[in-house]
Amino acid sequence: MTELLYQKDSYTKEFDAKVDSVLQTERAIVLNRTAFYPGGGGQPCDFGTLMVDGVTYPVNKVKKQADDILHFLGGDAPLPAEGATAHGTLDWARRYELMRTHTALHILCGTVFRDYGALVTGGEMEPGKGRLDFEFETMRGELVREIEASINREAAQGREIRVQILPRDEAFQIPDLIRTKINLLPAGITHVRTVEIVGLDLQADGGTHVRNTSEVGTIRVADYKSKGAINKRIYIEID
Repeated sequence: MTELLYQKDSYTKEFDAKVDSVLQTERAIVLNRTAFYPGGGGQPCDFGTLMVDGVTYPVNKVKKQADDILHFLGGDAPLPAEGATAHGTLDWARRYELMRTHTALHILCGTVFRDYGALVTGGEMEPGKGRLDFEFETMRGELVREIEASINREAAQGREIRVQILPRDEAFQIPDLIRTKINLLPAGITHVRTVEIVGLDLQADGGTHVRNTSEVGTIRVADYKSKGAINKRIYIEID
């Protein structure tokens, strides 16, 4: 089982680890611990490098597989041996942009839920921009401008962001923990990671976030679209 460093500290930029297994066909390795986010919940995986025995391998894809995190190595150097010591370095500029973007989407989600009671039906992001789909019957420019003003007020509040990993039974005592229309949490998980924007939003989430909403900057609603009778899409970008 890979220890997931990013779950407790999203600001881990470098780390040391041991190569637990090597997958020759996939050109991937499993480490005993990692700060690389493997993707999920609409957030893309991290990129970066791994240095092993003096060889620097680009990490161009990361994926979760059961309890392990697979790190796919670029280049054509021979793969490292099991038991070797590795030093990982994230592409921090990209990761931090994703952290800011993910937190901006939580600000959007929390504000819309608080003010309008709308649940999320889908979403995705890339560095600096993303979108969420909500259960709205109608959406017009006036409403969108109102939402944009509200989410920027929340970001400017400088709200602390807290992460906890709770036993499943304890986590599900939290009202409105799941903000998506469909509960995407696997039935078998024993612990749930929660992300709280203090005073605004608290929900189950596995991704990476900044420590304070002031780090997000200005949030712009770049566009909005109707994706069905009760499904409206809001696109945001951060400056």
